[in-house]
Formats: sequence, C-alpha cells, structure tokens
Amino acid sequence: MTYFVPTSQLTHSGTMAMLTAAIAKAEEIGVPQCIVILDASGELLGEVRMTGGRFLARKSAMAKALTAASVGAPGTKLPEAMRTAFALATEGTLTGLPGGFPIRINGDLVGAIGVGSGTGDQDIEVAQAALAAIGADS
Repeated sequence: MTYFVPTSQLTHSGTMAMLTAAIAKAEEIGVPQCIVILDASGELLGEVRMTGGRFLARKSAMAKALTAASVGAPGTKLPEAMRTAFALATEGTLTGLPGGFPIRINGDLVGAIGVGSGTGDQDIEVAQAALAAIGADS
C-alpha cells in the first residue's frame, strides 16, 4: 500500500512571474485587472488589483480561481444548466465566468489563476499570458 505521492508545488517565484506577466499583458491591452493566484488547495499565493481595476472584480477573480482549483478545469467547463445552482450552493464561490484556469505543470495541478475586470476575452488573454510565463500546460 502506498501512503505518499510525490507532488509539484507552485513557488513564490513562479507566483511572482505569473503576476508580472499578467500585469504586463493587462497594461499592453490597456485594461487594469484583478489577478488572483492560488495553490492547488485553494489557498492564496498572490494577488493584485491593478490601479483602476474594479474592486468588485477581485471577488469574481477569486471565484474564478477557486472554481478552477476545485474542478481542475476552467470555470467555463461547468455545465451551463448547472452554473446558477453551483453559484447559489457555494454562495458565489463557484462560477462559470471566463478568466479562471487551473495551473498544470506536466499534468499535475499546482494551482489556479483568476482574472477579472475586463471582458471575458480580455480576462482570458491576461490569464493565458501568466500561464505562458511559467511554461504551464496549455
């Protein structure tokens, strides 16, 4: 019987690289964002609300990241018919809004990112820049 499994862990250096890349992309497209990065268990590793980012977007960015960490997939993968029920059952913790992605390295779930304050496409673009910065699985 096996009692332990090897795991990968997102470091503070990886978190900072992701935040830096996300901020750079947000500045490039001219949309101040709220960016949240969690570990695989949903614990906060780093976050920023850029100057001009909408303060309530921090809550949606957190929900997007928590959803991605919990289900191991983007929140947009939640079944459309169940999104409202999931949101109500979790008091807004789960969401199907675009901009939340799991962070996977060689298939291992090491965390999640949530981005909010722009359009769904802008949030996705910023999150993908952060994932690319650390060579996360696409």
